[in-house]
Amino acid sequence: MTKSELIANLAARFPQLLARDAEMATHAILDAISHTLAMEQRVEIRGFGSFSVSARSSRVGRNPKTGEQVIVPTKKVPHFKAGKDMRERVDQAGSASE
Repeated sequence: MTKSELIANLAARFPQLLARDAEMATHAILDAISHTLAMEQRVEIRGFGSFSVSARSSRVGRNPKTGEQVIVPTKKVPHFKAGKDMRERVDQAGSASE
């Protein structure tokens, strides 16, 4: 699902919301999550999951074209861990389709 599909689904599910309002709400939520992660804080949405920032240490990688060794610097990356309810729903949906 893309962001535009999410906005369209919200607008369809809640007819009292204008598409513009659904778009503003979606942007506000995603901006709040991004801003919190940029400050290296954790975001937890009960029943859905949690977002956090993980540090990846520097390592030696390879340029796939030339095979030359390249140093990949230390970086911070977002990490998502699904909540228990989310894992159970995905597991049930997977079992039903088999």
